[in-house]
Amino acid sequence: QVQLVESGGGLVQAGGSLRLSCAVSGRTAYIYAMGWFRQAPGKERELVAAISGSGGSTIYADSVKGRFTISRDGAKNTVYLQMNSLKPEDTAVYYCAATLYGPRRYEKEYDSWGQGTQVTVSS
Repeated sequence: QVQLVESGGGLVQAGGSLRLSCAVSGRTAYIYAMGWFRQAPGKERELVAAISGSGGSTIYADSVKGRFTISRDGAKNTVYLQMNSLKPEDTAVYYCAATLYGPRRYEKEYDSWGQGTQVTVSS
């Protein structure tokens, strides 16, 4: 397993941008596919985006396509989620997660999780 620490959350107005970071520690961090999930109050946790270990393959939730971009920097062992054109409905706690099995849509397929970072988008 790897250890994950998210940062970069905060309060932003609708239409604004934020970049979340997930620092990944562990000798074999590069082989893990990484996902960003979010959970809004009263809702189930859902995939936002995921990226393969090489960074060559990505998947996105339909609700964020064209607005959010997932990327990773192997040298820094860090995964990013660039969020543009934010909407109030993007308000949630955002989690990064790691899996050995390539980009996956379902949280049960991830076995390491960060503690989460709050993103609040005001209207």
